[in-house]
Amino acid sequence: MSKPSDNPADPFKKALAEATKVLANDSDLTVSYSVDPSGMSGDTMRLPQVSRRMTRDEVLLARGTADALALKHKYHDTATHARYAPAGDLAREIYEAMETARCEAMGARDMPGTAGNIDAKIAEDARRAGYAEITDRADASLATAAGYLVRHLATGRDLPAGARNVMELWQGFMEEQAGDALEDVSERLASQQDFARFARRVISDLGYADQLGDDPDAPDEESDESQDEAEQDEDQPDSTGQDDAQEDESEASPEQSQEETQDAAEAQVSMDEMADEELGDEADMPDGEAPLEPPPPQPSSDADPNYLVYDASNDEEILAEELAEPAELERLRAYLDQQLEPLKGAVSRLANKLQRRLQAQQNRSWSFDEEEGILDAGRLARVISNPTTPLSFKVEQDTEFRDTVVTLLIDNSGSMRGRPISIAAICADVLARTLERCSVKVEILGFTTRAWKGGLAREKWLADGRPQQPGRLNDLRHIIYKHADSPWRRSRDNLGLMMKEGLLKENIDGEALEWAHRRMSRRSEARKILMVISDGAPVDDSTLSVNPANYLEKHLRDVIAMVEKKRAVELLAIGIGHDVTRYYNRAVTITDVEQLAGAMTEQLASLFDTDPRARARFLGIKRAS
Repeated sequence: MSKPSDNPADPFKKALAEATKVLANDSDLTVSYSVDPSGMSGDTMRLPQVSRRMTRDEVLLARGTADALALKHKYHDTATHARYAPAGDLAREIYEAMETARCEAMGARDMPGTAGNIDAKIAEDARRAGYAEITDRADASLATAAGYLVRHLATGRDLPAGARNVMELWQGFMEEQAGDALEDVSERLASQQDFARFARRVISDLGYADQLGDDPDAPDEESDESQDEAEQDEDQPDSTGQDDAQEDESEASPEQSQEETQDAAEAQVSMDEMADEELGDEADMPDGEAPLEPPPPQPSSDADPNYLVYDASNDEEILAEELAEPAELERLRAYLDQQLEPLKGAVSRLANKLQRRLQAQQNRSWSFDEEEGILDAGRLARVISNPTTPLSFKVEQDTEFRDTVVTLLIDNSGSMRGRPISIAAICADVLARTLERCSVKVEILGFTTRAWKGGLAREKWLADGRPQQPGRLNDLRHIIYKHADSPWRRSRDNLGLMMKEGLLKENIDGEALEWAHRRMSRRSEARKILMVISDGAPVDDSTLSVNPANYLEKHLRDVIAMVEKKRAVELLAIGIGHDVTRYYNRAVTITDVEQLAGAMTEQLASLFDTDPRARARFLGIKRAS
């Protein structure tokens, strides 16, 4: 017999797990309790941990979280959700918040007891986010407010104070723009497909139609074209009649038909002979002419033609998910979250600060009294009384950074092991989430080598007799943690890979920077920002032992000079514990890894500052080399 548990919270946990399975209508569901963020991963549900004390707040939060996740598991269809999901980040965030509210409202309608539990969860989430203290609409998320409003309208229940404050800040705007559509929300809950169409209509009314992407209900163009061709064939009997007439003529005059066939065959033979002669002329090269030499090989570096790579055949550019199993990535991510726990408050404040600064600049601005554009409602009376009156239109002004991509290039060398790499991963995670909310795309890359002190490249060099000045003598590993076009939630676990034992080896910064620059140059965004996070100079023992001591450092300087000269990409760097200002013009060095989050946030925030003097305070000062 198993020994009974001494934890007084265990009976409650067991009862809640069984009730959650029933509510979700899934007996195979696995329910666990963890300090990690709550959520669903396949058939596994993570709920907030309940301590031995079983405080009232812990119990209410666990029950509310369990009900919310169970209802979404029951009423939500992933395929339907993905089919109608918008392409743009902000539109998708609104869409997902509305879908979550739909599932919770369905539960409140069918099982009223869940409404009170979820209210407790919403109240706790709002308390942690500080929603009750927000007074400016720019500090509150439109997507969060949209989800709250849908839940309020669909259930008729009052929201907890903090959530109600966020909803009311945006309620006037949402009802003005999409009030007619929102009146029907309670009638559209039962069908997820119908609700998804409704959500897309609301997003369009709110002014984000450009982020919706293609209409999933639009008819297929290819099938329409094939159908049109079939109808055209049916409506054009002349071609069939002509063919029939030709067949009749062939039957009526077989001699003529035979002659025409013979002429056509002779013409085809003549054309084939001419083609063979032309091929023969090309194949038979005149005497005395040497065959064309193959083009010279491309240089290993665009920045320095003299930079050599002994053997690049074993270099790899690899996705983070290919270096670890999904279960291991999830475990490593949980470990990363544990590292984040002591910094959660500080990091959240920095993320909110950055988001407020960016969204404040992203608010719509209009130019009034224009000759053309959108009719200004404030001038409507004047237009009606005198339609010929000019200057009655307004034009929306684009934000400075709407079309922007940011790449974070993180040094994955062995010297970053421990606290530095944890902080770098945490900050990359926070910045990706924050910038996505502001419609700024983020790519996260890492660089290291496949082996210590040379890999297969060094073995080949040894087998070839150790030629002098071989150039770079190790195998590169460039890691893609997150694509710029991939949403953060799909790449969240990938950042945990930086915690993997044995991943961090040596760093060849110049080639990594050139690789990241090439990736950014191919993108279509108007503004490109590349941030390098490193802890010092490039180091690879195998390469430096058989080349000049400054071989890798010189190449890094050449690549930086090339990037800054082209000016297609804005380059800045953060050095952890080591001075990198001797390499990068725009750089900051921190002596304590705890400062990294603030340094990254201030660097990025200043890049988007409309005041050039404020921007210069952070980035415009030329550092001593």
